[in-house]
Amino acid sequence: MLLGSHLRRLRESRGITREAAGYSIRASESKISRMELGRVSFKTRDVEDLLTLYGVADEAERTSLLSLAKEANVAGWWHSYSDVLPSWFPTYIGLEGSAHLIRSYEVQFVHGLLQTEAYARAVVSRGMRGAGAADIERRVALRMERQKCLVAEKAPEFHIVLDEAALRRPYGDREVMRGQLQHLIDLSERPNVRLQVMPFGFGGHSGESGAFTLLSFPESDLSDVVYLEQLTSALYLDKPEDVAQYEQALKQLQQDSPSPEESRDLLRGLLQLS
Repeated sequence: MLLGSHLRRLRESRGITREAAGYSIRASESKISRMELGRVSFKTRDVEDLLTLYGVADEAERTSLLSLAKEANVAGWWHSYSDVLPSWFPTYIGLEGSAHLIRSYEVQFVHGLLQTEAYARAVVSRGMRGAGAADIERRVALRMERQKCLVAEKAPEFHIVLDEAALRRPYGDREVMRGQLQHLIDLSERPNVRLQVMPFGFGGHSGESGAFTLLSFPESDLSDVVYLEQLTSALYLDKPEDVAQYEQALKQLQQDSPSPEESRDLLRGLLQLS
C-alpha cells in the first residue's frame, strides 16, 4: 500500500496517465490502479520500469523502493490469523509493524498495544458476540503478538493520548481493570512510550471526531498514514492535507493533556479508587 501510494505520487508529479504507465509495463490501466491501491503484488521488473518511466534515477531511492516491493510480497506473521481477522485489518498490522513512530488517540478502550491479556479477552469477547472460545483466544493471541513490537530491539516510538473515558469504562471485572491500570503505569515508564490522559475535566477538545492513529515510517520518502477504523471497514489516508489535519489535532491533544508524569499520577489515582 505504501509502495503503491508512492508510485502514484511519482506518476502524478510527472503528469503521466495510468493508461501510459500501464502500457510501459505491458499491463492495463486497471492494473496500475490496483497497484497504486496496494491490492496486487509487485513484480520487481514492473517497479523498475515504472521508476524509469517516472524519472527516478537516484540509485538510493530506487534501491529503497525495490526493497519495499520485495517486502510487500512476503506474507506477514499475522496471515496465519486471517480466519479471525476482519478483511481490512491485516493491512493495518503490516503498517504498524513497519512504523518507527506510532501516534494515537483512543476514547472507547485502551489501545491494543497496551492491553493486558485479561483486558484484551474482555474487549474481544464483547466485540465478537457469538464467537466460539477458540476464535476469541486466537484474536487475543494475535493482540499479544502485536505488542512484541514495543519491546523489540528496534521498537517504535509510541505516543498515545487516552481519553479518561477509556480508563473508566469497565471491560471485565474489578481485578481486570486494576491489572490494566497497573500495566499502563508500568508501560508509561518505558523510554519509547509517551502516554498521556485527556481528563474529563478539560471538556471539549480536538479529538472530537473520535479515535485515530498516525503511522510514520523510517524511509523519509514514504508518507505518513492515518488509520481510521469503522464498524465494517477502515480508512487509510495518506494525502498530505489529510495527514496534516490529524497531526494538528493530535498535537493539540498532547498540548491540552497533562504531561506524561502528571498522567501517570492520574493513573495511580484511578488505581487507588478502583
